[in-house]
Amino acid sequence: MAASELYSKYARVWLPDAEEVWKSAELIKDYTPGDLTLSLQLEDGTTVEHKIDPRTNNLPPLRNPNILVGENDLTALSYLHEPAVLHNLRVRFIDSKLIYTYCGIVLVAINPYESLPIYDTDIINAYSGQNMGDMDPHIFAVAEEAYKQMARNERNQSIIVSGESGAGKTVSAKYAMRYFATVSCSSGESNVEERVLASSPIMEAIGNAKTTRNDNSSRFGKYIAIGFDKKHCIIGADMRTYLLEKSRVVYQAHGERNYHIFYQLCASSHLPEFKAFKLGCADDFHCTNQGQSPVIDGVDDAKEMCNTRRAFSLLGIGESDQMEIYQILSAILHLSNVEVKDHSADRCSISPDNSHLIVFCELMGVPCEEMAHWLCHKKLKTTTETYVKSVSKMNAVYGRDALAKHIYARLFSWIVGRINHALKSAVKQHSFIGVLDIYGFETFDVNSFEQFCINYANEKLQQQFNLHVFKLEQEEYMKEEIPWTLIDFYDNQPCINLIEAKLGILDLLDEECKMPKGSDDTWAQKLYNTLLKQNAHFDKPRLSNRAFIIHHFADKVEYQCEGFLEKNKDTVNEEQINVLKHSKFDLLLKLFEDDEKPTGSPSKRSSGTGRAGPSQRDNKKTVGLQFRQSLHLLMDTLNATTPHYVRCIKPNDDKAPFTLDPVRAVQQLRACGILETIRISAAGFPSRWTYQEFFSRYRVLMKQKDALPDRKQTCKNLLEKLIKDQEKYQFGKNKIFFRAGQVAYLEKLRSDKLRMACVRIQKTIRCWLARKKYLRMKESAITIQKHVRGHQARRYVEFMRQTRAAVIIQRNVRMWARRRRYQQQRSAALTIQCFWRAYLARKQYYKLMYEQKAVVIQRWVKGWLVKRHYRRILAAVILLQSCVRRMRARKELKKLKVDARSVEHFKKLNVGMENKIMQLQHKLIEQHKENRELSEKLSSVEKTQNTDRDRQSKEIENLRRSEQEARAKAETLPSLLEQLSFLQHELEQTRREKEDLEEHTKAYKEQTQQVDELNMKNTSLNNNIDELNKQIVEQAQQLTEIKTNVDNTKQLEKDLTEERSRYQTLLSEHLHLEERHRDLKEEMDLNILICEEIHQQMLALQRRVKELEQDKQSLLQQLDKREEAQQEKAKRHELESENKKLKQDLNELRKSLTTESTDLMPPAPGSMPYDVLMEQLTSSNEELEMRKEEVLLLRSHMVRQEALKHRTYKKSEILRCEPETCMYHLHFLTFLLRSTDIHTLNEDGELWLAYEGLKETNRLLECQMQEQDRVHSDKCRTLVEEVKKLKGEKEQQQKLLAQSLLLPEDARIEASLNHEITRLTKENLVGLLTVSLDPQHISLIHILPELMEQGEKQDKTIRKLKKQLKLYMKKRKSSVSVTNASVRAVNITRKEKEYRGMLEYREGDESWLLKNLVTDLKPRGVAVSFTPGLPAYIIFMCLRYADNVNDDQRVSSLLNATISSIKGVIKRRGNDFEVVSFWLANTCRILHCLKQYSGDEVFMMHNTPKQNEHCLANFELSEYQQVFGDLAIQIYRQLIKCMEDILQPLIVASMLEHETIQGVLGSKPTGLRKKSPSITGEEAVTVEVLLQRLSLFHSTMSQHGLDADLIKQAVKQQFYIICAVTLNHLLLRKEMCSWSKGLQIRYNVWQLEEWLTERELTDCGAKEALEPLIQAAQLLQIKKKTEADARAICTMSTALTTSQILKVLTLYTPVIEFEERVTTGFIETIKNLLKDRGESAALMMDTKKIFSVTVPFTPSSVALETIQIPASLKLSFLTRI
Repeated sequence: MAASELYSKYARVWLPDAEEVWKSAELIKDYTPGDLTLSLQLEDGTTVEHKIDPRTNNLPPLRNPNILVGENDLTALSYLHEPAVLHNLRVRFIDSKLIYTYCGIVLVAINPYESLPIYDTDIINAYSGQNMGDMDPHIFAVAEEAYKQMARNERNQSIIVSGESGAGKTVSAKYAMRYFATVSCSSGESNVEERVLASSPIMEAIGNAKTTRNDNSSRFGKYIAIGFDKKHCIIGADMRTYLLEKSRVVYQAHGERNYHIFYQLCASSHLPEFKAFKLGCADDFHCTNQGQSPVIDGVDDAKEMCNTRRAFSLLGIGESDQMEIYQILSAILHLSNVEVKDHSADRCSISPDNSHLIVFCELMGVPCEEMAHWLCHKKLKTTTETYVKSVSKMNAVYGRDALAKHIYARLFSWIVGRINHALKSAVKQHSFIGVLDIYGFETFDVNSFEQFCINYANEKLQQQFNLHVFKLEQEEYMKEEIPWTLIDFYDNQPCINLIEAKLGILDLLDEECKMPKGSDDTWAQKLYNTLLKQNAHFDKPRLSNRAFIIHHFADKVEYQCEGFLEKNKDTVNEEQINVLKHSKFDLLLKLFEDDEKPTGSPSKRSSGTGRAGPSQRDNKKTVGLQFRQSLHLLMDTLNATTPHYVRCIKPNDDKAPFTLDPVRAVQQLRACGILETIRISAAGFPSRWTYQEFFSRYRVLMKQKDALPDRKQTCKNLLEKLIKDQEKYQFGKNKIFFRAGQVAYLEKLRSDKLRMACVRIQKTIRCWLARKKYLRMKESAITIQKHVRGHQARRYVEFMRQTRAAVIIQRNVRMWARRRRYQQQRSAALTIQCFWRAYLARKQYYKLMYEQKAVVIQRWVKGWLVKRHYRRILAAVILLQSCVRRMRARKELKKLKVDARSVEHFKKLNVGMENKIMQLQHKLIEQHKENRELSEKLSSVEKTQNTDRDRQSKEIENLRRSEQEARAKAETLPSLLEQLSFLQHELEQTRREKEDLEEHTKAYKEQTQQVDELNMKNTSLNNNIDELNKQIVEQAQQLTEIKTNVDNTKQLEKDLTEERSRYQTLLSEHLHLEERHRDLKEEMDLNILICEEIHQQMLALQRRVKELEQDKQSLLQQLDKREEAQQEKAKRHELESENKKLKQDLNELRKSLTTESTDLMPPAPGSMPYDVLMEQLTSSNEELEMRKEEVLLLRSHMVRQEALKHRTYKKSEILRCEPETCMYHLHFLTFLLRSTDIHTLNEDGELWLAYEGLKETNRLLECQMQEQDRVHSDKCRTLVEEVKKLKGEKEQQQKLLAQSLLLPEDARIEASLNHEITRLTKENLVGLLTVSLDPQHISLIHILPELMEQGEKQDKTIRKLKKQLKLYMKKRKSSVSVTNASVRAVNITRKEKEYRGMLEYREGDESWLLKNLVTDLKPRGVAVSFTPGLPAYIIFMCLRYADNVNDDQRVSSLLNATISSIKGVIKRRGNDFEVVSFWLANTCRILHCLKQYSGDEVFMMHNTPKQNEHCLANFELSEYQQVFGDLAIQIYRQLIKCMEDILQPLIVASMLEHETIQGVLGSKPTGLRKKSPSITGEEAVTVEVLLQRLSLFHSTMSQHGLDADLIKQAVKQQFYIICAVTLNHLLLRKEMCSWSKGLQIRYNVWQLEEWLTERELTDCGAKEALEPLIQAAQLLQIKKKTEADARAICTMSTALTTSQILKVLTLYTPVIEFEERVTTGFIETIKNLLKDRGESAALMMDTKKIFSVTVPFTPSSVALETIQIPASLKLSFLTRI
């Protein structure tokens, strides 16, 4: 392509500029070859002439098209050069507020000097698992790429973070480590990730300091290798440090600080634990006040100290070790304040009472005199003697500072070692990812040894970087099989050789350090003599003989030789170290235990020669040598890993947020190798397109016939036509490679083609608009003519109608006047007649009333006289009777007084006392009844609470209905307004008619009355209008009230939803902790089992001995069992005989019932069998009450007798009594005393007798406790016998129950009643016989507890029988009534079987039942073949059986086992959607069954009469309803997690990446960071694939019988996940924020809404969940220019946060040239309009959010008795009842 084509008019170029580095200009005329100048116009309108060198003919670099500006990857630019890179970074950093940009394999990070919300956990989750080119550039993308390559390629990785001080290296490295800690999980060790992250605050405290460029500058380099196991989980880390800046401990420049730890200590000096260190503020110490900047803005050193201490504790460094570290640091602070006094030129001293020296020695545990002596002296050794020499003040100060630096360096190394020890893992490391945080290239006004080492390290890293970039380019070309030539790139190996080769700078420096009198000057002369003329990278300054210049890859740097030797040797006085080694401080000894022995001054000489011996010379390594060796090890590590590069850029020196200094930026881009990367890329084929991307983008440049099925051949044909020079591009296997500038040329052709197409479209549209306007005008003229003619005709007809109306009005008015006169006369005559007739009627009425009142007065007077006579006679008779009765009463009183003195009176008192005891017992029974009533009231209160809750929900529904009614009324308002306007219109018409009538009837005076009537009508109309206005105002007030009620309701619903979501979140956390606890418990059990197995093997011999002993005991037990078996046989015979008697009684009762009527119908109420049955029940109740009273009488009497008897018994006779009996009586008496009224009980000495009985019982207990050990074995044996007896009775009852179940239901109830009555009667008779036959009361004491227990059992049985009787009565009422006539004999055939909806199972079958029904069940077969919720119904039918037999243990065990089994299935197969959906449906069904059959009226109202009969009779399971509700919530959350895991990979590909509407979105050029290849053909992830997955979810849940409400809630959650994931990726992908992508998103959302409509799910809230995504798509498509547009955006975007709106507008990127970017002014307008919004500042939507779920009650219409158990479930052991 010729230059004349590119440098044409309107082409834009870059011109060099001193201030802005590069300035944009535009050609104002075409360039032709041979021109010596270019005519240009700058952006400010200035015209300039740019001269062209005729020898080189170098034209200024071209500017990229606007569509390519702001790309994520700099290599995507068509023109790759320095101004293009700088401009792209400026646009992204300043306009788009994006700090990260790719440059090939390098991530460029610009320090924003502002906190950004782009590092939250949501951002980490968004980048996790994504390909590097799919998301916007980010440090998390680099970390994810390293993590993914480590997992995929099984190769170690490294992330190299470099940059100058203040560029943000430490923060970037910290975020990379945080990413690894978040996406990884610890393996076997606790909080490994926290410990890895905890190392950062410690290293920042002891290794970071404030400099003039950075407030938190790392003054050392570090390489952290984070270790992973085979599962890619973090197991530990290892840290290596490089070149700590020790000089900062004793010296800081102005505006700088020492290491942070010193200021943290000073800020915390007020704490009690630091009082012993005698610290003060930072200004009090010499080593912290030199910079005169002790405080950093926005940093609290005391708070940072707390974070440092917390990090130490987290890494396992105890409080004592921490205090030792702080003690050494405090000693360094005091050492810096030790003052040295000058006595002469070579003598100095330190005052012995120097307070800081004393404190230093106390803290270090060394003698003060020795340390003061060796700070001012040094020891010299010769061949014959050793002598001590004093030093000058300057040397003493240097020695003091050297000691401080040495101690700090050793402490730094020790802390790093402890951190590595804490991060070390016992598990074998499988791979690692290293994070290198190292200093960038540095150049200052004065550069010394530290800058030399830093720049040497950067030379090595740059060489490795260049080789890696070149290697990747070569691999790319070879992979695509295209011819390539060797690319020339800068090789800095000569500069590296200058530094590290033999006789290089470091070699000469080490050699000079070994010289006895070596100095910086002699070393400089050696450098000049050796390197000046032999190496082009070495140079000498003109005006200095103590400096040298090195030409580095970034820039040339001048180094000052002063201090090089001293810093390289890093010497310290050996005697000072020896003093410290004799310290009593343990930590100080640990710091110097590995110290080399010969650490003295370099003046030390060996014997016989003037030079040090080889053994001593090599013992101490120089700093340069150590750094070179560690640097070589680092390079070996990096070369063995796959590197990832992060280059940090400092935008300005003023630390201003989002401000870019072009000069400083270009310097750093050159220094860090970014421009070298660009140059290497530009030398080859920088622009690379896949064939599909190229076809999609440039298909507009070809004709329809040129588009072939083969995309590769189509692209080749097109390029051959467009670009004639075939050297400008190459065809690879999968990509097309372009030279620099070719993509810009293609973009120009594409924009020209689109521009021509736009012109043609505009021409056609304008023609269509003009013709449409003409036709509209023509049609309008015809319409006007038509309406005018019609108006004239209507006016003529109206005139004729008015004339005819006037005649009719005259006729009617005359008729009206005549008729009115006649009616007035007629009305007057009628009025006169009415008044006369009324006068006559009133006169006759008054006469009749007078006569009637006289009769009434006579009647009342006569009656009063008769009544007075009667009362007098009655009073006389009563007086006579009272006198006679008084006389008789006196006689009777005398007789009673005589009888009262007799003995019989006392007997009657005793009888009264027994009656009182019976009354007390009755009171006791009444209290029991009251307790039961209270419990029933409590349950009723709970039910009322439930009903209140339901009532509140109904009220909410009523409010909603009222809201709907209000809306309906609001809709009727327009109709009322229309009526009002209609009335006003009619009013106007009437007013006009009135005026016309007045004009035509001025001459007629008779029509004035008609005008008055019209005025009255007008007034009434006005009144009607006023009334309508009032109604409108009232309706408006009602609407306002309804709106306030609706707002209050919404607020209540919101609060309820938040409370429910909070509860469900806590519930999920609780369940998660339970699962964690269960897992840990299983692990512990496993470990215990292993230990037990080992222990069992060790104790095998002991077990054998025990087995032999057990055999011996078993033989003895067999003998005992045989004896017991014989006794059991005898008891069995007795029970069988009793059973036969009971059967006989039952048969007799049946015969008596059946003889009344030959049919088998159950007895009706009022019939003879029914009366017999009720009489028997009543008699048994009365007999039971009598027995209770007799038992109570006997008990009280026996307690008295025992109290009197045991006063005279001996102790040996007392011991024969049973202790249980005494305990029972003791409890009985105490209960009697508590529960009885003390005044009633104290009559006749009862209280005294009870008290005496209580004392005697206490004595009995004291005696019998001593004998308890002796009778313990006998008592155990008796208890075993009683248990066996009870088992036999239980088996007998089960047999009777089985027999009764074979009978019809009515006969079964009669049989059970007869059996219970007979049994109770027999037991009472047996008890009475036992009491009457035994003459002694001691045996009766043994029987009393048993009688009480039997009485309680009888009470329970009677209550149960009464319940059954009530149910029977209800059935009888609901059945068809039977007439009272005589029943004739009818033969009734018995049904085959009538099932009761219960499943019988044996005890212990729960595990087998749940194994077949829960654990081993396959949901797919059950869902397709059987009734939905079948397992739930089966479990509930078994529960009904357990309730029917009144076995609470069975009920609890069945429900608990069911819950555990379901939890186990969810835990094992929680990732299977079908399993989770199936058990969610069944869990909800169990919950609904517990509610439906609970007997609560709220739930029973939904049941059929048959279902109400199946309600639970004996147990109230509301607590289990709550447990199953919580379990349903847990399974629901697991269901959501399964759906999220399945949908997550599909959402972005289908909603964002796939182009459903072909041709709308053309792909833009990308760089080396290519997006993940899109899947073509059948495997492409489209919206249809997503909808198919949603349909599968919906159909699966529907097949499993899941509640419709839960399905709706799940669908809403699915759509929220789709919205959140799509919106989050949209906010993190700049290339997705365009107009065409907004259209694509809206089309995809429409398809989702159609899916909802097809399945009738539009009311589930899913559309509202998509609202943020819909508004984001609208935001991409709406106009974004004026302030009105800004207000429209603010009004529209209600579901988006302010940060999301600003992010979308900032990321908005045109895909074609006709789109415009959003200006910064418009974004500022939006920000100002939205600043008052009170909302969260979060950028990302929470993808982990789960809406609170409610499980509404859904009754089942399935009848339990109709459920069949399939044979495939293997539940044959269950029996239908």
